[in-house]
Amino acid sequence: MPNRLSRETSPYLLQHANNPVDWYPWGDEAWARARAEDKPVLVSVGYAACHWCHVMERESFENDAIAALQNDLVVSIKVDREERPDVDEIYMDAQQMLHGHGGWPLNVFCTPDGRPFFGGTYFPPQRRTGMPGWTDVLQGVTQAFREQRDKVEQQATELTRHLNLRVELAGEDLTESPAQVRSRAATALLQAVDRTHGGFGGAPKFPQPYYLQLMVQQALDESASNRADARQHLSHSLRKMAEGGIYDQLAGGFHRYAVDEIWLVPHFEKMLYDNALLIPLYLDAYRMADDPADAELFSRIARETSDYLLDGLQTPDGAFYASTDADSEGVEGKYFVWTRDELHELLDSQDAEIACRRWGVDVGGNWEGNSILLAAQSPEDVARWLNLTPAEVETSLARSRQTLLEHRATRIPPATDTKIIAAWNGMAIDALAKAGSVLQEPRFIDAAERAARFIVDNMRTQEGALLRIHSAGRASVDAFVEDYAALADGMISLYESTGDESWYTEARSTIDTMIERFWDHDGGGFFTVARDGEQLIAQRKPTQDGATPSGNALAARALARMYALTADGRYADLIEAMRATFSAYLSKAPTMLGLFVSVEDWLTDHRSVALVGPADDPEIEQMRRNLWSGEPRPLVVMQQSAGTTLVPQLADKPQQNGRPTAYVCQAFACSAPVHSAAELRSVFDDPLPV
Repeated sequence: MPNRLSRETSPYLLQHANNPVDWYPWGDEAWARARAEDKPVLVSVGYAACHWCHVMERESFENDAIAALQNDLVVSIKVDREERPDVDEIYMDAQQMLHGHGGWPLNVFCTPDGRPFFGGTYFPPQRRTGMPGWTDVLQGVTQAFREQRDKVEQQATELTRHLNLRVELAGEDLTESPAQVRSRAATALLQAVDRTHGGFGGAPKFPQPYYLQLMVQQALDESASNRADARQHLSHSLRKMAEGGIYDQLAGGFHRYAVDEIWLVPHFEKMLYDNALLIPLYLDAYRMADDPADAELFSRIARETSDYLLDGLQTPDGAFYASTDADSEGVEGKYFVWTRDELHELLDSQDAEIACRRWGVDVGGNWEGNSILLAAQSPEDVARWLNLTPAEVETSLARSRQTLLEHRATRIPPATDTKIIAAWNGMAIDALAKAGSVLQEPRFIDAAERAARFIVDNMRTQEGALLRIHSAGRASVDAFVEDYAALADGMISLYESTGDESWYTEARSTIDTMIERFWDHDGGGFFTVARDGEQLIAQRKPTQDGATPSGNALAARALARMYALTADGRYADLIEAMRATFSAYLSKAPTMLGLFVSVEDWLTDHRSVALVGPADDPEIEQMRRNLWSGEPRPLVVMQQSAGTTLVPQLADKPQQNGRPTAYVCQAFACSAPVHSAAELRSVFDDPLPV
């Protein structure tokens, strides 16, 4: 018999709708019952693509006997962390305070008023390899709640007190410039790099694009003594990731992370946000590459990953789904792996031999008897080994890739989480708009526009407030600061790519609403939840980057770019206030604020280019192409087709004599107007007097 989750729209919650556990969705009903019966509350948090969430469901939540025990002892709430990042943030912080680590599934036990007192992540049904069983946990927690209530209340009170401490740790006197803070953060990160395999630290290894973005900024800083090291590590890391099993060598797109340090064995789910954050990074690396082979690789990965978003995650209406699962038919990775015999059955003998060498498919496999495809040998090496030309190898690989993709499509695919999340779509809009501009692929810009239009038309209340989720045909959940910030950022990129002022207008309106609803007028910085939104047991400010950049970092980037477009000092003032608010982090641990640190360069080092003339004028189009072909320094591109403009920075930059006209500005001082792509390139490459 379905439980209360059957009325929800979240695919993750619906996965649990037929559990024998008496699940409640997050809301007043569950807490009221807990208070009435004086029972502890289990807040169980996960997401649709979470492998260990599925394992715990199969082992415990689908077990009738365990479910009966759970229903008897506690009130159970199931939360989709992607729907309610505010709930996840608070209880994950509590878990980390209790145990020093976190993860999903997250299972936290609370008093009937919502204060946490005990937690954990995955538990097996019975005791196993030193881990307590779920039945033991349920009984132990309930016994403590009944027999040691004073200690439970004390623990809950203390945890809640710590959760409510001001997260900004203000009060430090930060005398360093943004560039000095960024340089210190980059230097610290370079001490933690994996010089052999790329990335940071050991297993499990995540791409961490915001750390690599710091490497981009450091590599472009001509005053940085370690800029060459930053550039080398950036290229090395992106190369190793692209060659590894973490990258889908057939269809493009990155899996969530690698369970090893060499990027071979991934955790096979694919997340929209990971791929949306990695596309701009590969575009930047492509624009910076000195080695033609690196340039070809990085541009190919950016293009293939953009195509993956369109082919694998785009909805019929143009927005983007949240993720695809790691499992199919209950087996992790089954959809993605191959055997040597399969390749020889599907391909002719020479194509099979080329494919096996290129993608590292051996008789014994490289993972549990199967092979995860990786770039094991270069096409040039394969060609030499088989006495072929590189062109012949590339033609064979293209043919084999198509055949293998067609065969893979006949397998049972991993489930897709069909939620549309505003923040993640904002990241995808940003990525695709940039990919279209840099790679000269209009279809990516068209896809970004379709996604943005879907959100504008379908994910706002009648009063104009943004909603976070669209699922099963309806929008819900008040948006959080990351939703407003990421969407505004994406719309700015759309404006730069298209010259369509409606996207500038949407971006500025979104930013101004974000300031109105989320800004802390007393302490500075943005709250996770709007001041007029649902208030939980703690009011948080997102500061540290996690799986995605923090809401405050995303907000800072949107503010910086809007400041560059408008010269409106209040946007810069807010960033300076955030810098003061988060001064202790910036002083003591700047790597924790990775994206925020890299964003600060925008205030002091950005250039803007105003293009004035018809958007379809061939010279204007060539000017735009040239702007996206150089090094990826902070840049904002403005377009005025004719007549009046809503963009303040364009107001005093007229078209001259009906000719295509461009102005290059830095620190709001501008060059003389130029009228050709060649002139623009010359002016843009030279430093402006400021």
